[in-house]
Formats: sequence, structure tokens, C-alpha cells
Amino acid sequence: MTAATAFEFDLPNELNATHPPERRGIRRDHVRMMVLDKTTGNVAHNHFNELAEFLRPDDLVILNNSRTLPGILTANLEREGIVITAEIEVRLARRIGDAVWEALIISDSIKVGDSLLFSPELEAIVTGENGKTPIKTIEFSQKGIELLNSIYALGEPVRYEYIHEAWDLDYYQTVFASQPGSVEMPSAGRAFSWELLFKLQRKGVQLDFIQLHTGLSYLLDDDYDHSPEDNYEEYTVSTSTLERIRQTKARGGRVIAVGTTVVRALESASKTGTLSGWTNLYIHREVPLQLVDGIVTGFHEPKASHLDMLTAFIKEEFLFAAYHQAIQHQYLWHEFGDMNLIL
Repeated sequence: MTAATAFEFDLPNELNATHPPERRGIRRDHVRMMVLDKTTGNVAHNHFNELAEFLRPDDLVILNNSRTLPGILTANLEREGIVITAEIEVRLARRIGDAVWEALIISDSIKVGDSLLFSPELEAIVTGENGKTPIKTIEFSQKGIELLNSIYALGEPVRYEYIHEAWDLDYYQTVFASQPGSVEMPSAGRAFSWELLFKLQRKGVQLDFIQLHTGLSYLLDDDYDHSPEDNYEEYTVSTSTLERIRQTKARGGRVIAVGTTVVRALESASKTGTLSGWTNLYIHREVPLQLVDGIVTGFHEPKASHLDMLTAFIKEEFLFAAYHQAIQHQYLWHEFGDMNLIL
């Protein structure tokens, strides 16, 4: 399927957030927030700790409780017991099973059957390829909690070219994250503090959680078009969450997703009737939203498929105009940047 929009714009380098807010002297919940009225296109400029002012009692805010793994590992590539290449980079892409992952292995010579030695206690075998993509399937010598413990001990967070320093994994976690599995932070939830969550509850705003483990979004190859339909992600939505959504809408409340991951999980559950599994749902302006009324999200880079999803909430012309304002007002982009509320 062709993208719903080719959303192109020039993003000045200085608007790439290279440091976590805390390292810029700002509390995580005090980043800036652009509020966008999806009906009129009107824009207001605020700070994220003022979020409660834009929500009503009986609104329902749904967050993703997936916890970020340090998804970059380093291994020696071995073939028939001989080290072919030392210290190659292995980027975990998504978990398939207790011991099986898909991964991006940064090596031109990798073959099925090769071994990856991460430590004396952990290795993996390359067991398969993923069609025409650079992704490989690997099976680790450990599984379950033991494997997760090794990944946490050996790995470092996935970061892209706009992040110049290796920030600790704690900077890539939301305060409420509980279920390990994402290789990239579900970043829309990062700006929430416990103080802000309690403030929302005191106002009567309801909170609930889904789980969607984010996969690797960029395969380090601009020639490969990694569309949402190629990106299968594991999700779980509880029956109680769906019931709370039903009750919220019956009372006239709004369902606000924190992040594109929450939208994808909820709309997948609604469209398929499946509460847990894998989704490759591609949401854009021609896909009517069935459950979600508003979204808390970050600012997305030019041509990102996340922007296509936002056009399911708001007219393209409103969104484009708001993004131009965001650039003029020097909002910061990406996981350590500022926030955008669309209601």
C-alpha cells in the first residue's frame, strides 16, 4: 500500500533533541507541549505538566507499559569454530519466542548457520533470513528471564545519528514501564511523571494500560522501504480495558492514546477482535478510528509513517500548518523532545 501522505519538510538540525530533558535542566514532565484542536486546527503552546487542563473528568488516558530493552549487542562472528569478524553490532528487531529473535546484524558476510558469541555465557545461531530484508532470525543459547537478564547486562539502548552520547538505559524508560520487550522506547509516555499521573487521577481522569512491544523502526538502509505493513509488533489488550473504553464512550468521555503504539494496539484489537497477537496495521487518513479520540505523541520526522497515522485524527492541512508552527517555535523532535496533544 502506498503511504497516505508524503509528508516532507525541512527539519533544522538544532531541533533534534540530542539530550534527555533532565540533562538540559528540565524535568521530564516540563517539556513543551503543542496542543492541536483536531476540529478547527487551532494551535496553543503550553508545557506538558499542564496536560490536565486540557482533559476532562471521565476522559480515559491509555498508556503502553512495555519496558525498553538495551537492544544493541556486540558479538564475535564465528563460522565452523573460527572467528570471521570480531565485535560486530547486532540490533535486536523483535522477539519471536523465548529464545528466538529477529535481528539486524551489521555484517556483509553473515550466513545462516553462523554463530554469534556475545559472552562466555551467551551465544546465538543464525537460523534464517527474512525475505528481501536485511533482518535475520537468530536463536539464543538462553531463553526467557535468563536471556533477558543477559541482554540487560550486555546491551545498550538503540540510538540514532542525532543522539551523540550513549545515555544510560534509564533515560529510555517511562516511569510506569513494567513488561520488558521494546527495542525502542515507546517515547510518547516518557514525559509523564508519577506526579502528573496522580494529578490526572485527582481530576477524575481515568488511566489504563495496554502492552505493545516496539520493534526496530530503522534498518540503517535508506534504500529499504520499511513500511508499517512490514513491521509486525506484539500487543496485548485486556478485556477490562476494552470495557472501560466502552463505558467511557457511553458517558461521553474521550479515549486518549499515549503514543502511536497505543493507537495501533487498540485499533488492531477492535478491527480483528483479537486481544493479543501480532499487528502490522497501517493507520492513515483512509482508516477510520474506531476506539481512539485523541493522542499524546511526540514530533515525528519528515516522511515518517507515524505522520500518516496522525492524519487519521486531523486533516492534513491542519497538521502540516501546525508542524510549520512547531518549527517556527523551535519545538524539539524525537524521543527526548517536546510533546504534541491532538484532541
